[in-house]
Amino acid sequence: MHPAPVPPTRVLGLACSAAGGVTDVRERLVEPLLAAGWAVAVTATPAAAAWLADLGEDRRIAEATGYPLRSTPRLPHQPRPHPDPRCWVVAPATAGTVAKLALGIADNQAVTPVCEAIGARAVPVVVHPRVSAGHAAHPAWAGHLAVLRAAGVRVVEGEPDGPVAWDAVLREVGAVAAR
Repeated sequence: MHPAPVPPTRVLGLACSAAGGVTDVRERLVEPLLAAGWAVAVTATPAAAAWLADLGEDRRIAEATGYPLRSTPRLPHQPRPHPDPRCWVVAPATAGTVAKLALGIADNQAVTPVCEAIGARAVPVVVHPRVSAGHAAHPAWAGHLAVLRAAGVRVVEGEPDGPVAWDAVLREVGAVAAR
């Protein structure tokens, strides 16, 4: 009889939303995290999952990580497909995803466990918004970011309409891991 496999201890949960740059998440974030010794379990919003599937990135992410890309909840009798993370990263995060996290609106598989992590404050959460100038200028935007920061979330801001700041996200994960 073989012993059960030991779950990895450095697990990073990655939640992706359908923002510009999400189609680069495997090359720019998942693969560097794997190279740094993290096990990476990726969950995508329904729209992001469709974008990734259209390019075959869902399959490539699963092959690279060893975990399926999640976008829908499992049934109660199904086993959990991802181990518990030691850190959550939400990148890229749309304005809608940021608002949901700030308000605790857990309405899809990608935001639900991150909302729980923010509430429990048991594991660090890093959020990188990728939004337009119009979203960044919305009167509620600064408040959403302030709520997340007050909850201990590490917000990695980029320029509105700018590229995804993958390197800054990786540095923040490195800072979290060093704690």
